[in-house]
Amino acid sequence: MNQQNSAKASNPDRREFIKAGGATVAALLAQAVLPQTAGAAPPAPRPSNPATPDAMPTRNLGKTGYRVGIFSLGGQGALEAAHNDAVAVPIVQKALDLGVNYLDTSSIYGGPERWSERYIGQVLKHRRAEAFLASKTKERTRDGSLRMLEQSLKLLQTDHLDLWQLHDVGTLGEVEEVFAPGGAMAALQQAREQKLVRYLGITGHHRPDALIELIRRFPFDTVLLALNAADKHHFSFAQQLLPLAVEKQMGIIGMKIPARGRILSAWTPPPIEKQQHSWEGSGAIARTPGTLSMREALYFTLSLPVSTVVIGCNSVAQLEENTQLAREFTPLSDAQMAALAQKTEPIAQQALFFRFLKRA
Repeated sequence: MNQQNSAKASNPDRREFIKAGGATVAALLAQAVLPQTAGAAPPAPRPSNPATPDAMPTRNLGKTGYRVGIFSLGGQGALEAAHNDAVAVPIVQKALDLGVNYLDTSSIYGGPERWSERYIGQVLKHRRAEAFLASKTKERTRDGSLRMLEQSLKLLQTDHLDLWQLHDVGTLGEVEEVFAPGGAMAALQQAREQKLVRYLGITGHHRPDALIELIRRFPFDTVLLALNAADKHHFSFAQQLLPLAVEKQMGIIGMKIPARGRILSAWTPPPIEKQQHSWEGSGAIARTPGTLSMREALYFTLSLPVSTVVIGCNSVAQLEENTQLAREFTPLSDAQMAALAQKTEPIAQQALFFRFLKRA
């Protein structure tokens, strides 16, 4: 099945921006000085990790004025496994030591016990000033979201988030839910007014349309979007959503770079029968390894106009590899980008599995 997003970019200028070379985009992001978002007064001094400037290139996180390292730590991988303190907590500690200055988690990572927030909180209890901290609410109501935030702050052992995001908005119906009376948008705005959060953002993996509509309705500060080297093959986020976020001067955070390993040539697919429970009927069952190296996967997305990418790690060794790759990053040429995108075509559905999951 070759379902591609049939809608065409509505603004020619945005289309041309995406066609610009990776080196040009990276230079613009690295050098631009943007004003801080109005009305988002920080509740505490900005976080600052002294190791970051020497660790990796940094870029502006949109209009927030924060300089973020191009590699950031995601809250999945080892951080969402239950009773995994001995592995997860050292990963967070080492990330800060290596200069990572942005940590991403969610109220649903690690199940009802919210292990990801728990592990990060163990470290931030002593090192909160070193990390820009982002979490999310999957709730679509005001009251439900405020309850999520209260527990997030408790588990993360902090009195504020730097970024609070609407998590995984994938349909226009969900957009209507969060903007309805008593919807989650009321919680986000209340939390910012009360200085429980600095900035507001949105996240999504499924379809670009819902995120585009969110941006149309409200001046969010950031967007966390699934954006890997297979993007162009099914429901592309780079075609319309990415240029719109650039136009709005949002902080742009890429995710699903290795697609839980499924885009990588070093990955071994589980037996088909073990995949059927999760992926049956989705078109995302993997029968072969991926086709890219981690370097190729990471550099593809970093050559797009993103502020940073978040990647969950299963070990300190993976964390160290990703940090080293970020330190050595140079933007890919247009020809290199096109070649990598083409290389992913045979495994595009498994690399974009999150776009084929059924939604209510």
